[in-house]
Amino acid sequence: MGRDKIVKHSYLSSVLLVAGLCLLGAVGAAAQQPPASVVALPETPQLEPKAIDILKAMSARLAAAHSMTFTALTTYESPARTGQPLAYTTLSEVTLERPDKLRVITPGDGPRSEFYYDGKTMMAYSPESGHVAIAPAPPTIDAMLAAAFKDAAIYYSFSDVIVADPYKDIADGLKLAFVVGQSRVVGGTVTDIVVVANDTVQVEIWIGVEDKLPRMARATYFNEPGGFRHVVELSDWHLDPAIPPGSFTSAAAAKAIHIDFASPDEKLPPAN
Repeated sequence: MGRDKIVKHSYLSSVLLVAGLCLLGAVGAAAQQPPASVVALPETPQLEPKAIDILKAMSARLAAAHSMTFTALTTYESPARTGQPLAYTTLSEVTLERPDKLRVITPGDGPRSEFYYDGKTMMAYSPESGHVAIAPAPPTIDAMLAAAFKDAAIYYSFSDVIVADPYKDIADGLKLAFVVGQSRVVGGTVTDIVVVANDTVQVEIWIGVEDKLPRMARATYFNEPGGFRHVVELSDWHLDPAIPPGSFTSAAAAKAIHIDFASPDEKLPPAN
């Protein structure tokens, strides 16, 4: 919610291979975009207290964890030549240690990519091409995420889960929050379903009733023609696990061919 980006652009990179969806631009180029949907938001914020309580409880649970691991399965829709949506998926294996360490391994679909942040340096590594982009990094995960997006268009669909204060990100510009009900079929547990919206996006979130952990989020961006859906499923949660030393760097990445830590629009240099 706090990062109002059209996230597909962040993944169109053969340089950094954050999600390996380079074909989206080619497939969607010929598509005739359907009209944007009508959006009805209240003139003044309408925030149900129960919805806010659920969101704050989720945020507190996540923020209290010194370390965590989870898996994120993200599905993006993009228009086919017919104008109808096609779905593309990425899988990310996430390891985090607060306040200054993050690893994201993305095995597919698309080429494998690896991202490492150790509090001083961030590395985006493509094992298949043998290229790595390395840059100095700020001293916190929040600041690093902002720098990675600004410098190289790296963005993760689960960013609001790993920041220091998830509720602060969600609450930024919030116009609407309400509880839909409960589900017993998402994430293998009972979840509360909460909808939040600001001027840019609506997100439906499934949050565990007992453990307060997010299990799924489904977003639609108001300025995106077609109302295409972006869904992230979060599973295999482990809070405060012991993280092995050396988890937030890669010797193989350090030995790869170095390229600039830059926008994915930059051309990939030829391999030697």
